[in-house]
Amino acid sequence: MTIISFNGGCREVGRSAVLVDSIILDYGLKPSDPPEYPINGIAPKSVIISHGHLDHVGVAPNLMYYNPDVFMTPPTREISHILLKDSMNIMDNPPYGKREFIQFESSITEVDYNDPFEVDGWEITFLNAGHIPGSASIHLSRDINILYTGDIKLEDTRLLVKADMDFPETDILIVESTYFGTEHPERKKLEEKFVESIIDTLDRGGHAIVPAFAVGRSQEVLMILDKYGISPYLDGMGKEVSRIIERYPSYIRNAKKLRRAIKNAITVERGKREKILEEPSVVVTTAGMLNGGPALFYISRLYNDDKSKIILTGYQVEGTNGDLALNRGVINLGHRMVKLKMGVEQYDFSAHAGDSQLKEFVRLSADKGVEIVFTVHGENTEDFANWIRDEIGIDAFAPSNGEVYVTD
Repeated sequence: MTIISFNGGCREVGRSAVLVDSIILDYGLKPSDPPEYPINGIAPKSVIISHGHLDHVGVAPNLMYYNPDVFMTPPTREISHILLKDSMNIMDNPPYGKREFIQFESSITEVDYNDPFEVDGWEITFLNAGHIPGSASIHLSRDINILYTGDIKLEDTRLLVKADMDFPETDILIVESTYFGTEHPERKKLEEKFVESIIDTLDRGGHAIVPAFAVGRSQEVLMILDKYGISPYLDGMGKEVSRIIERYPSYIRNAKKLRRAIKNAITVERGKREKILEEPSVVVTTAGMLNGGPALFYISRLYNDDKSKIILTGYQVEGTNGDLALNRGVINLGHRMVKLKMGVEQYDFSAHAGDSQLKEFVRLSADKGVEIVFTVHGENTEDFANWIRDEIGIDAFAPSNGEVYVTD
């Protein structure tokens, strides 16, 4: 008998947490106001983290009371360190302290892709998920086989190879659903439009401010710009994360091209930002949703400049500064709300599988023996589960937080 408990990330994006017997798969936060955490009642012996984004690892140190073993890939360890440390510093009431943070880090065992290991009677294997460097889908095998996708991307990007589709025999699939019902644009055309907009901005004498998530997105944007011969400035946490990713060439698609792109970028030192704005420039900087970070410094100087643009590179959560800029043409600079004369554009460089890719993945899973699918990590999980039942003909459920499934 196996007990699967859904403790977060159900019918929502954020606070992912799935308990399989004594093993917790991810333990993240939902970046709402105030932040939301997985539901209580978890006492795991082991913690397995799929990747370093805070919605998957953001409150894992809070589990250290139970002295669990912790497993993740080497890049995820370093990425988790920098993001958790930053989160602890900026949150008003962090759910854990320095002691738990230190214990969490000392409990980690690093495991590479396709290198099986034993945890509490289960054989566990990390598979490349194609989402960010080091991201993993998690396969668990005992008397029953379970595949937890985490966040997956099913096409190559400039930075990463697509998710590994050659997974072992599986009975139960727990699949992300973030973009069910939404298709992403064709990557090559998207890149071309993105670069055309930047060149147009520079030709008009403006500045292109490119807010980008520090992990994965910043590095991909640098590689795109390098491909087209554009030398950007790089500011914010993306600088440190880029140095981390460089250290793991086997986890990225083309280490040589990434190194060249990072070398081609001009890193910005604190106190030197004003000088950058003396002539037309491209600045790749955090934060990706404009809630803090150096991006706000640049925008505070340029918001009245109709020659300049804010070029968003990812999804903007409702209520964030990025959402306000995109949909209302205003931004909160911390001490005042201002109207933007800068242009605001958005380009969908998503690190998640789109609708057709998710459907393809479930079809493949069914062909490999999956009999039950749980749809999680999305706002349309019920529709996804209905589609699976109707179109593929296998059992599919969209659990709510707190629901428990018991195998025979």
